Amino acid sequence: MPRPAGPFRGAPQRRSRALLPTLIVLGVLIAAYVLLVTFWTDRLWYQSVDFTQVFTTQLITRIGLFLVFGLLMAASVVVNGMVAYRVRPRYRPMSVEQQSLDRYRDAIDPVRKWVLTAAAILLAIMAGASAAGQWQTFLLWRNGGEFGQTDAQFGVDLGFFAFDYPWWRYIVSFGFAVVVLGLVVAAITHYVYGGIRLQTAGQKVSPATTAHLSVLIGLFVLLKAVAYWLDRYALVMEDNDRFTGASYTDINAVLPAKTILIFVASICAILFFVNVWQRSWTLPGIGLGLLVLSAVLLGGLWPFLVQQFQVRPSEASREQPYIERNIEATRTAYDIEDVATEEYRATTSVEEGQLAEDSATIPGIRLMDPSVIPPAFQQLQQVRGFYTFSDPLDVDRYTVAGDDGVVAEQDMVVAVREVASEGIPAEQRNWINEHTVYTHGFGVVAAYGNTRESDGSPNFAEEDIPTQGVLGDYEPRIYFGENSPSYSIVGAPEGTDDVEYDIPEDPDTGQERRNTYDGDGGVPIGSFWNRMLYATRFQEANFLLSDRINDESRLLYDRNPRERVEKVAPWLTVDANPFPAVVDGRVVWILDGYTTLNSLPYSQRVSLSEATSDSRTARPALAAQPDDFINYVRNSVKATVDAYDGTVTLYAWDEDDPVLQAWMNAFPDSVQPRSEIPTPLMDHLRYPEDLFKLQRNMLEQYHVTDPSTFYGGQDRWVVPADPSSNVDVKQPPYYQTIQLPGAEQPMYSLTTTYTPRGRPNLAAFMAVNADTRSEEYGQLQILRLPSNTQIDGPGQVANDFESNADVAQELTLLRSGDAETQLGNLLTLPVGGGLLYVQPVYVARATGEAAYPLLRRVLVQFGDSIGFDDTLQGALDQIFEGDAGAPTDEPPVTEEPPPTDEETPPTDEETPPATETPTTPPAEQPADLTAALEAIRVAWQEARDAQATGDWAAYGAALERLDAAIAAAEALTGGEGAGGATPGE
Repeated sequence: MPRPAGPFRGAPQRRSRALLPTLIVLGVLIAAYVLLVTFWTDRLWYQSVDFTQVFTTQLITRIGLFLVFGLLMAASVVVNGMVAYRVRPRYRPMSVEQQSLDRYRDAIDPVRKWVLTAAAILLAIMAGASAAGQWQTFLLWRNGGEFGQTDAQFGVDLGFFAFDYPWWRYIVSFGFAVVVLGLVVAAITHYVYGGIRLQTAGQKVSPATTAHLSVLIGLFVLLKAVAYWLDRYALVMEDNDRFTGASYTDINAVLPAKTILIFVASICAILFFVNVWQRSWTLPGIGLGLLVLSAVLLGGLWPFLVQQFQVRPSEASREQPYIERNIEATRTAYDIEDVATEEYRATTSVEEGQLAEDSATIPGIRLMDPSVIPPAFQQLQQVRGFYTFSDPLDVDRYTVAGDDGVVAEQDMVVAVREVASEGIPAEQRNWINEHTVYTHGFGVVAAYGNTRESDGSPNFAEEDIPTQGVLGDYEPRIYFGENSPSYSIVGAPEGTDDVEYDIPEDPDTGQERRNTYDGDGGVPIGSFWNRMLYATRFQEANFLLSDRINDESRLLYDRNPRERVEKVAPWLTVDANPFPAVVDGRVVWILDGYTTLNSLPYSQRVSLSEATSDSRTARPALAAQPDDFINYVRNSVKATVDAYDGTVTLYAWDEDDPVLQAWMNAFPDSVQPRSEIPTPLMDHLRYPEDLFKLQRNMLEQYHVTDPSTFYGGQDRWVVPADPSSNVDVKQPPYYQTIQLPGAEQPMYSLTTTYTPRGRPNLAAFMAVNADTRSEEYGQLQILRLPSNTQIDGPGQVANDFESNADVAQELTLLRSGDAETQLGNLLTLPVGGGLLYVQPVYVARATGEAAYPLLRRVLVQFGDSIGFDDTLQGALDQIFEGDAGAPTDEPPVTEEPPPTDEETPPTDEETPPATETPTTPPAEQPADLTAALEAIRVAWQEARDAQATGDWAAYGAALERLDAAIAAAEALTGGEGAGGATPGE
């Protein structure tokens, strides 16, 4: 029987038709919601750090560029498609080709407008996204001014190359894209609708099609003429085989060729425009052929002939003026034009008391290597397994009172104790603990750079939980740091129980202490709307379900100091090494920001990541990205990030930098003037490490100012490889307090060395005044060694240390059993009329999780003499005939084996006790020995007091009494009881 008719027979088909539109609508709604989440949470974050203007300026600029350029692209596609359709021939001659196209026309006609609209929207999105990515180029163009300097070739202000040229180049490239895509759409439409008939006899292109295509091709050729005009300026920014900038061939062959091609292309474009009325391809075709031929002959063959027959036979003299331009522009762009270079006739001979005039430098020699001792910080100051320290540690300086009461500036190795989620015991790892309990670190840990405890461990100036030491009172909680959790939820109403883990043992109660965050950092998430937004952003339902989130809750995220500065100032390149400092009772992260360019004439282009890579910050061996290359840099901004509330503050440092001025015009009030920098903060600001690395990289070649010598390359330098590293990477620069020859006082400096290219001996020593309080801050000084004097370079010194029989024997003993040695930073100091190398030697167990390095020996070399002793003082005295002439202020050293697992200070259940040095001998010692040790202590203290007051007569008398007391102690103990102390120990 037939099936009954009813409304259900067609329902499945109707449902299937409705499914696709429904899915499309759902997809659009989901995408819109995700975009809303990203937009709104970013807005909340910027609002929390009071940089909303940065967010809105970026957003408006990107949206504006997206819409304008997207609409231009869409308009080009739509207009050309519609014009091509409207001028289609009404009559198409019969042919096999047209019969085949009839089927396509029949299929396209019903959906022609939809296809054209879809193509326009897709291309508009792509074009708009590309333009939105150029927002920084646009803002520089809109806000940039003049440099006040002109380029050597065109006499144009450098502001044109820095701010205008990149934008105009993008406009021209976008114009090419618009014309080419419009031409493609027009050609396809004309072909489909018969305006172009490739296989039909007779006329191949209709008159209307000829006119349409002539306009588009004419626009393309006209844009090519504009591109040739811009190419003239590009010559002074392009790289050639030897340097960045235009060469002899570029100026005398390529530049005239580009000028001629501008006129040829302009004439060719006019021929195409005239063809709108002539409608014959003969003249435009001849013009286009002439343009192509001219481009080949003038743009390729002519420069080749000039290079081969004019330049190569006498290249040095031909390129001399252009090399000179490159040298001058490079030295200016990298701020190395005022480097002070002087000959340093270093001596290699030694004599007693040779370092007497360097008594201000010797006590500041850093023996605590921030790259080696992080395990010691971890073992001695971690306190709990979920705390961690950065690796490597940082170097800073503080003004503190010494044991003798004299207030002086001391170099310190510093770090903050941060919380690390991976250190939480596995059984306690859950969302509540990771994001609401373990929310912050606690305290600064600082160790003196030039001293150590008697067992070789760091001598802490600030330590433990709660913190105690010389840094004074400050807010110790670290909510924002380099190792902070991805996000934490903090804050609660008054009267509720504290849930955030604070310290393991409260001094008042002896119990674990909890805390509730009361700062203004983070984004408020008390409302349901904000919780839902962040539940989506972090894909975590607990934002909506957990009772730990309340009306006062705040969400802390994007907590890394460098990431925060990069986010509020996306136009800055931020130094890779932020460091913490205690300033006005707060822990702040200090960062340096750079403004960079890649479009200055004749300035040498370099990869920023490659130039700043060394043994401590080695980058992966990947090809540098295009946006990594720069040829201009200024340390324009000093930035701080508060470790408690995350406040980001930007200070203008180089207020004369035109690039900084442009960005300050684009983002008003985002950067505070230099005059607003607080004095306590100024005490910790320093010369940035990445800038110094970049400058030393450029000075490998550009210390040479004579074009002929530069061309010959016979005076090239290289930064030596780090001898303490197992891979061939550059030796890092070192912060040191040193007094350079001829200077009136010691200065906090950043130093490096050079060796000749292809040779291991030392060529030069370079330092920069790193103290921002000094009037000579930023002054680069090079001590150039004479070529006729052999001074060992770092690699040779390391080889001398290992090959010295006495040193090798001692190192073998240190490496015996379950122990291994680690070599610290090999420091170079211009003292005593020569070069002094100092390298600490650490010993640690080769196995065991609790192993950490202890400073056991110090290696020293001056000329051909090598010293190797328990202390720096002892090693120096070995070299300089028993008396170096300068004290190191080191404490006595006791010989102890590396700690075993049982001896290692606990890190999880109890805080390690502070090291105490006994002031009286053990009870079982003889009374005479007790008196002798007391005499040593008294004489040593008198010597230090005399040194501090500058009473050298009293100092010498105290040393004599110290020698007598040491001799008496050795006599009582058979030469062992006093440990072979020497003056200064």
